[in-house]
Amino acid sequence: MPYEPPTHTVERSLRATTGAKIVAGVDEVGRGAWAGPVTVCAAITGLRRPPEGLTDSKLLTVKRRTELAETLRSWVTSYALGHASPEEIDDLGMTAALRLAAVRALESLPVRPDAVILDGKHDYLGSPWQVRTVIKGDRSCVAVAAASVIAKVQRDKMMAELGADHADFGFADNAGYPSPVHRAALEVRGPTPYHRLSWAYLDALPQWRHLKKARTWAEATVPQIEGQLGFDF
Repeated sequence: MPYEPPTHTVERSLRATTGAKIVAGVDEVGRGAWAGPVTVCAAITGLRRPPEGLTDSKLLTVKRRTELAETLRSWVTSYALGHASPEEIDDLGMTAALRLAAVRALESLPVRPDAVILDGKHDYLGSPWQVRTVIKGDRSCVAVAAASVIAKVQRDKMMAELGADHADFGFADNAGYPSPVHRAALEVRGPTPYHRLSWAYLDALPQWRHLKKARTWAEATVPQIEGQLGFDF
């Protein structure tokens, strides 16, 4: 299906209205998975013409996405990845885990962005970052699309490596997301060390339900998260 290529329209607007000189695009992958980290990529691209075929990673075949990620790593001005572990997702909830991963990515960039274009309608990043949310930003904004592709390829690779000792779960194919293979393995073997144990899928597995974790912090009382917190996934 044909699609419109992403542009620098939002970035140009941010530069014009806020005076921002360095703008990063931010996107996440892994939010809906049962296993593995949530991964955020922050990418700075400037206003150069993007590589041919750049779009939301979900619209690309695995082969094309992998090829494009390789091109993007050398094409972008800079990029960085941040992760929040399954344990942190269980303890903090997804909103705070996303912020934690995003802060890790942004603070790992060689320069601090003046503004951030965040994919979606909810600003999970917040102060002190100057954020512009864009629904479907991974399709319409060059920097966000680049972040989308790099994040997806990197997390898929990570999940394939984590699944090497848990072949029944099919992490190399499903990346920790729900699938018939994943569900069948959970019923027989129970969750791996990489599973999120506060999630509702355990409610449907009576023999493993006792492993379900209660969240340490309620969403409304999540503590302030600063920097890396000594975490390196």
